[in-house]
Amino acid sequence: MTELAYINGKILPIKDAVVSIEDRGYQFGDAVYEFIASYDGKMFWLEAHLDRLIRSMSELSFPVISRSFLKDEIYRLYDKADISRAGIYIQISRGIAKRNHAFGNKMVPQLVMTIRPVSEVSPALKENGVKVITMEDFRWGRCDIKTVQLLPNVLAKQKAVKAGVYDTIFISREKIVREASSSNLFAVIGNKIFTHPLTRHILEGITRKVIFEICGRLNYEIEERFFDLDLLYGAKEVFLSGTVTEILPVIKIDDKFVGKGQPGPKARAIFKALRACTKDS
Repeated sequence: MTELAYINGKILPIKDAVVSIEDRGYQFGDAVYEFIASYDGKMFWLEAHLDRLIRSMSELSFPVISRSFLKDEIYRLYDKADISRAGIYIQISRGIAKRNHAFGNKMVPQLVMTIRPVSEVSPALKENGVKVITMEDFRWGRCDIKTVQLLPNVLAKQKAVKAGVYDTIFISREKIVREASSSNLFAVIGNKIFTHPLTRHILEGITRKVIFEICGRLNYEIEERFFDLDLLYGAKEVFLSGTVTEILPVIKIDDKFVGKGQPGPKARAIFKALRACTKDS
């Protein structure tokens, strides 16, 4: 089991990996990324991650990189590291060029990756739930593209840390609930599970997609719809979802407890079903 980096085809120890100072990902945040987790030696929903990565590149007019090449190189790094429960970070920048806001049509994308054991969320947090706070969403207008432009997310997460809670939930100026700093959000309101529709204001999470499939199997009603902060405060259950987050119940939002202040049955059932899915990936 070895932690490794990949730089444009070369695999080496992470401590030895470097990129050019004129890489546009470093100077402009002109890069996209994905994070894939594995379970028991199998990457989870790799094809969906590749779909999203290729879409992100297309939305930013990046030169095309073939899907088969990306897949082969991801597996080459994964097999070399031999980490059963791995987290694979993939970043593609537009390329290296003299610093200039405008870019030419001869850019060569730079592909870098790292692989390490997944930094798991504490089992105690998954069992007991977490507390969160809310704040007005101040991110850029294309949160549906998975770019490295994450400074607002970083500041939101740090605000949560300073407040002694797990995360921050972004709320629009109109008080519409969006998502957390690195997770999608679901709320059980009445007998339905609600989550924000797929607009430019949230990222289409891969685990989010899996949850829709799971809810179909469990006969849980789930709906994409806009809902406001007052409805969130009154929800029976709230939970976050993400590649590392998996399913994480929320028991308190700002100064208000969610439901009875403990994880609810739907979140627990969905988490159990998610873990079952990983065995078939």
